[in-house]
Amino acid sequence: MAVSVNQRIAEELGVRDGQVAAAVQLLDAGSTVPFIARYRKEVTGALDDAQLRTLEERLRYLRELEERRTAVLDEIRGQGKLDDALEQQILAADSKARLEDIYLPFKPKRRTKAQIAREAGLEPLADTLLADPTQDPQQVAAGFATDGVADAAAALDGARAILVERFAEDADLIGELRELMFSRGHLVSKVRDGKQQDGAKFADYFDFAEPYPKLPSHRILALLRGEKEEVLELSFTADAPPAEGAAPAPGPTTYEQRIAARFGVRDEGRAADRWLADSVRWAWRTRILVRLGIDLRTRLFATAEEEAVRVFAANLRDLLLAAPAGERATMGLDPGFRTGVKVAVVDATGKVVDTATIYPHVPQRKWDASLATLAALCAKHSVELIAIGNGTASRETDRLAIDLIKQHPELPLTKVVVSEAGASVYSASAYASSELPELDVSLRGAVSIARRLQDPLAELVKIDPQSIGVGQYQHDLSYGKLSRSLDAVVEDAVNAVGVDVNTASAPLLTRVSGIGTGLAENIVLHRDANGPFASRAALKSVPRLGPKAYEQCAGFLRIRGGDDPLDGSAVHPEAYPVVRRIIERTGTGVTELLGNGRVLRALKPADFVDETFGVPTVTDILAELEKPGRDPRPEFRTATFAEGVETLGDLKPGMVLEGTVTNVAAFGAFVDIGVHQDGLVHVSALSNTYVSDPRDVVKSGDVVKVKVLDVDIARKRISLTLRLDDEPGAAGERRGGGPRRGQPGDRAGQRGQGGGQHGPGSGQRGQGAGQGAGQRGQGAGQGAGQRGQGTGQRGDRRQSGGRGRPGQAAPADTALADALRRAGLVKD
Repeated sequence: MAVSVNQRIAEELGVRDGQVAAAVQLLDAGSTVPFIARYRKEVTGALDDAQLRTLEERLRYLRELEERRTAVLDEIRGQGKLDDALEQQILAADSKARLEDIYLPFKPKRRTKAQIAREAGLEPLADTLLADPTQDPQQVAAGFATDGVADAAAALDGARAILVERFAEDADLIGELRELMFSRGHLVSKVRDGKQQDGAKFADYFDFAEPYPKLPSHRILALLRGEKEEVLELSFTADAPPAEGAAPAPGPTTYEQRIAARFGVRDEGRAADRWLADSVRWAWRTRILVRLGIDLRTRLFATAEEEAVRVFAANLRDLLLAAPAGERATMGLDPGFRTGVKVAVVDATGKVVDTATIYPHVPQRKWDASLATLAALCAKHSVELIAIGNGTASRETDRLAIDLIKQHPELPLTKVVVSEAGASVYSASAYASSELPELDVSLRGAVSIARRLQDPLAELVKIDPQSIGVGQYQHDLSYGKLSRSLDAVVEDAVNAVGVDVNTASAPLLTRVSGIGTGLAENIVLHRDANGPFASRAALKSVPRLGPKAYEQCAGFLRIRGGDDPLDGSAVHPEAYPVVRRIIERTGTGVTELLGNGRVLRALKPADFVDETFGVPTVTDILAELEKPGRDPRPEFRTATFAEGVETLGDLKPGMVLEGTVTNVAAFGAFVDIGVHQDGLVHVSALSNTYVSDPRDVVKSGDVVKVKVLDVDIARKRISLTLRLDDEPGAAGERRGGGPRRGQPGDRAGQRGQGGGQHGPGSGQRGQGAGQGAGQRGQGAGQGAGQRGQGTGQRGDRRQSGGRGRPGQAAPADTALADALRRAGLVKD
């Protein structure tokens, strides 16, 4: 089993069997992905962390498949029905779906009509009519009328039930029909009677149909949620829905023809041909179509879930690895109206040094008093940064910070709006209670906001990744799959940056390779009782931190200013002998060698390899010595909002502004330009070249320059472009001249039919790349309410010439929903 699994994974990853076998052995021995990726390159042939994560996930799936395969074989063998051909078929099954198709006829089930018919001795009747259609069904069936079978009609009903079950449980046939239905069928959605008003957020799906292969993940999840909320009725059709008013095509369907061909049923005018054709039709309509509809629902959800988890994980990774402001005194502002703005000041190390509550907004309106309080706190504690939570009253509080900076130029203040997603979860957590026992719950949120500006990673690891809220439809996803993915992202991010063991919190230490919750708490207790660790070796004195845990964690833990300068780097203690040889060769001391690029770049990695450490690891060691303890995160910088541009009314098409990317979705990126509403850069306006994934161009937290294309004040929509040579109002035109084909795609609220952009330029064509949940057109124009060659709003709702209907997106969860609301695309 292990060999075949390894070979399959190797083929999928495009690597050697030996690399997979080595990685599997390390994983089974308890090594983590970050440890293997960084410190076992020679063993695995330098598999990177992305390959190892894929390997780990596929290994889990394939091992589950093998366990199920064994159980199926044992079950069928126990029934006495396992022959060589069937066993080979089961052994060749390459997916869980295929295995279950094969197993279905042997799966224990409640007594079916077919089983009852077999018990009544009717299987020979079914076999006779199928093998020799020249015989008259009524005459043959009359001979099967017994005490248990009332008459010929009852006998034929039983025989049909047997054939229907036989047709429906043919694994090869079902697999063929499933793929055919996926390629030809449509997901059709209709609004339930009386739900038009209550379900307005799903308005774009009130009369909707789209081929299965063209459905993007977020649209599938939106449709399923609409069904769950009893607003929509979904149909999983086998073919495209007929044009309005058109009658269904006469005669057997393509699917019925495939079933008939599989079992040799043909209409040649023979006595039993009509009865057999009716049996095929009955099998298709009552059993197979229903089953395939369920299968396709499961398949679509699995595909959508996988993409949603990927997007969530990617956004979380960007958030965790956002640029840290660093060790600078910071004031955190948790905005609010009636309850006031909570204020917390933390020093350069994140320690809380002061708190307050101010009431600058309605109903108290103590604006000047609030400014005085903030100015006094900033002066007292030498505050450099002001972190403003992006929740309720954020924009009003941002204006307060602007006034503070204007009135007190002597204070070196920089304001930054930060995501407060998850701050309330942290505030009420047991860890926050133990970390900040003296503070009220409401003030803990302000502390978290300040700290996450100083070091996003160190603060966000205190929160369940699912509560950070950078995913779409996360509550519709399976908890296990999402949790595994997000935990892996956090683990990779923490270990990529490294952790100062003498300052890290227990939640942060928990995410270090080889350290769990209990061990992290032991490290903190040991540190509190004995003072800072002077060396990595001193970690061995921590209770329950054995050799295996030390091997896994030591390279990711940093000790700055300790006994050995190497303990502040990413060089693993097991590789210190290599560094000693480098020191001997260069004739320098450790301190002199660290950061000495001139000396280090003159060395050849091959000169220092041995039986344990090869060229890849030595190359990493030399790079680390050149920049010891380097932080892979980008340099901290903030967007500078334009003076006098504070509201939608201040915006004019053609303005070039600086802003911060707040969220990235499949259809583009939201950018905060300081006017209370995030603008949207549609995927087609991100670059002059084709963009398949917006994250290839921008990530959350990026500071970008954008041009305003269009402003719709009434609908609170802003269309932006990263292509600064674009002309305002030309969002729907193809670069190089001429309009795009088709009607508009999406602007988070506008939707195209498909997903393809076209050509080397930025223009999309044909059935577009609509991604949101508002108007749906066949093109991909991305403007904000214009018509015609630019961003026309006419859409074909069902590819039949109908006009697109404005609607709102089924709101995504948390951060994305917030971005949609700020952009005016979704109402609360």
